[in-house]
Amino acid sequence: MSKIRKSAKGADCQVRLPSICNWNPETTIFAHMGGAGMGRKSSDLFGAHCCSSCHDVIDFRVNPKIFTQKEVHQMFCDGIFRTQQILLDKGLIKI
Repeated sequence: MSKIRKSAKGADCQVRLPSICNWNPETTIFAHMGGAGMGRKSSDLFGAHCCSSCHDVIDFRVNPKIFTQKEVHQMFCDGIFRTQQILLDKGLIKI
């Protein structure tokens, strides 16, 4: 497991889906953006600190019926951007 993935342990959820997020850092994992192919994960650069409740929605295990897929995707991207800033601040990624 990479240092970036490990950084999610105990971190605050950065996806923060309204009315979905459980705000429990004990459930936070590093969620990757889809699209890398069956059984493959995208680069750690394209992931976010994500609680279990938000992760269920972005991975389509739960349909909240209050957001479109496009809205969920945008909120996940926002979470990726916030996570990238955290990773930059921690020196885990560099520009």
